[in-house]
Amino acid sequence: MGANGADALSPLPPPEAPAAAGARTPSPVDEPRGSRLDAWWSRLMSTPRRRALWYWGGPALVTLLAAVLRFWNLGHPHAIVFDETYYVKDAWTLLHHGYESTWPEGADEDFARGDTDLYSDAPSYVVHPPLGKWMIGLGMALFGADSAVWWRASTALAGTVAVFALTMVGRLLFRSTLVAVIVGLLFAIDGNAIVMSRVALLDNWVMLFCLLGFWFVLLDRARTAARLAARLGDDRAAGLDPHAGPVIWARPWVIAAGAAFGAATAVKWSGLYFIAAFGVYLVLVDALSRRRMGLPFWMTGAVLKQGPATFLLFVPVAAAVYLASWTGWLVTDGGYYRHWADEPGNAATGAWAWVPHSLQSLWHYHQAAYGYHLGVHATHPWQANPLTWPLMLRPTNMYFSSATDGTAVCGADECWSSIMGIANPLIWWGATLATLYVAYRFARYRDWRHGAILIGVAAGYLPWLLYLGRTVFQFYTIAYEPYVVLALGAVIALVLGRPDDPEWRRVRGLATVGVYLAFAVLVSAFFWPLWTAMPITPDFRQLHFWLPGWG
Repeated sequence: MGANGADALSPLPPPEAPAAAGARTPSPVDEPRGSRLDAWWSRLMSTPRRRALWYWGGPALVTLLAAVLRFWNLGHPHAIVFDETYYVKDAWTLLHHGYESTWPEGADEDFARGDTDLYSDAPSYVVHPPLGKWMIGLGMALFGADSAVWWRASTALAGTVAVFALTMVGRLLFRSTLVAVIVGLLFAIDGNAIVMSRVALLDNWVMLFCLLGFWFVLLDRARTAARLAARLGDDRAAGLDPHAGPVIWARPWVIAAGAAFGAATAVKWSGLYFIAAFGVYLVLVDALSRRRMGLPFWMTGAVLKQGPATFLLFVPVAAAVYLASWTGWLVTDGGYYRHWADEPGNAATGAWAWVPHSLQSLWHYHQAAYGYHLGVHATHPWQANPLTWPLMLRPTNMYFSSATDGTAVCGADECWSSIMGIANPLIWWGATLATLYVAYRFARYRDWRHGAILIGVAAGYLPWLLYLGRTVFQFYTIAYEPYVVLALGAVIALVLGRPDDPEWRRVRGLATVGVYLAFAVLVSAFFWPLWTAMPITPDFRQLHFWLPGWG
C-alpha cells in the first residue's frame, strides 16, 4: 500500500493496466464484499502514522529476517568451501597486491588455520573481472582473514540488501506493501538465496547489482513518463505540434542503472546480457509512452531522437564502471598479462598504435579469458544443464563432512554436514510455474509489469541456453531468481484479489495465500540444516533428497 492509503491487503492496478486484465463479472449490490480481515486492517491503518509504519516497517521486518538467516553462525564451517578456494584467496591478494597472485598447493587448509600470508608475488591467471573479489575482500580488509565470518560477511550483507531492494521493486510493480513484503519474505527464506549469501562466491553480487539496476530502470520509467507528458503539454499549449516528441536528458535513474549493470558486468560478464536487455527495454518503454501520448512519429522519436541520448546516459557509464574495476591491475605492474603489449611484436600498429600499452594488454587479457570461457567443457559431478534449472534437477553440493563417535554432535554415532544449494521447492517450483503463467498473461493482456519481470528472467536465463556444452551449475540461477520470485508475487497478487471482491472470493484468496506461505516457511525450516552445514544424521539428510539428482 502507499503511505497515504489504508488498503494494504491487496495491490492497486497501475494506471496503464488494461481493463481486460482486471475485469470481473458484476455482482449484486447487496452481495457481501471483502473480508473481516480487510475491515480490521482498515481500522488498524486508520492514521497516517500507522500507515507510514507499515509502509517502511513491513520491508524492514523481512529484511531483518533475511539478515538473521544469512548472518547466524556465518563462520561455520570454518573452511574454504567450494569455489571460495578461488575468490577468497584472490580477494586477499587483491587487497595486498592490487592483482590476484598465486598460492602453493594445500593453501586452503593453511588459510583456514590462519596462515594467510603464503601467497607469492607471481600473478595468477583468473577469468572473472575483479569487482566481485574486491567486494568479498571488504570484510577481510576491515577485520582480517582469521575468521570465516569476514570472508563471507560482505556477501551476506549483499544478500540482505537484495531482500530490501526486492520489496521496493515489488511495491513499484504491484502498488501494494503486502505483496511487496510477501515477495521479500519468499526471497528471504529461499534456500538458494540463503546459501548464496553464506558462501563467498561471485554470483550473489551479480544478482544484487542487476536487481539494483532493475529498480533504477523502474524508477526512471515513472519519472520520465511524467516529464515527457509535461514537456508535451507545454509544447501543445504554446501552439507547437511535436510530431516525434522531445529528447529528455535529465534521467538520473538511467545513469544509476548503467552504473549498477556495469558493476554487475565487472563481477561476471553475464551482466552484459542485462545491459543489452534493459537497454532495449528503455527504448521500447519510451516508444510506448510516446504512442500513448498521441505522437504520430512515436517510434521515430524513441529510436532516432531519444534512443541515442539514452544510450549515452546508459552504456558509457556502464563501461566506465567496468573499466574502473580494473584499476588495481592497471596501476600495478605484477598482474597477469600486464605487460603483454610491451613484448616485441605484440603491440598494435597502424590505427590503434596510439592506445596505451596497458589498455592493449588488458584487451588481450579479455580475449584470452573469453576463449577460456568458451572452452570450459570439463565434467563436474555437480554440474547442471541449464535446461534443467527450472526443475532444479541437480542442485550443487558445496560442502560435506562427517563425524563419528566422539566428534558426533547430532545425537547419533555418525553425523553428516552439508551445504546444498537446494532452493525451497515450494518457492522455486511455484515461481517456475508462475513465470510461465505471467508469460501467458503478458501475451494476452500486455501488462507492462509482467513484461518488465520477463525481461529480467530472459536476461538472466536465456543466454545460458547458448552454452549448453559448458560446465555450469544450478546456483547460477541466483542472478535471475528475484524476477521469478516477482512472477510468483504477481500470481499471488491475482489470487489475493481486492477488498471490494465478493466476500467468498476474497476469503478464499487470503486463505490460499496464507496456507501457501505457512507451508513455504515450514519447508524452509526443514531444509535449514542442509543450507547451513548443521550436523544431522545420514537418515535425516536422506529425507531431503526429493529427486534422484539431489543426492
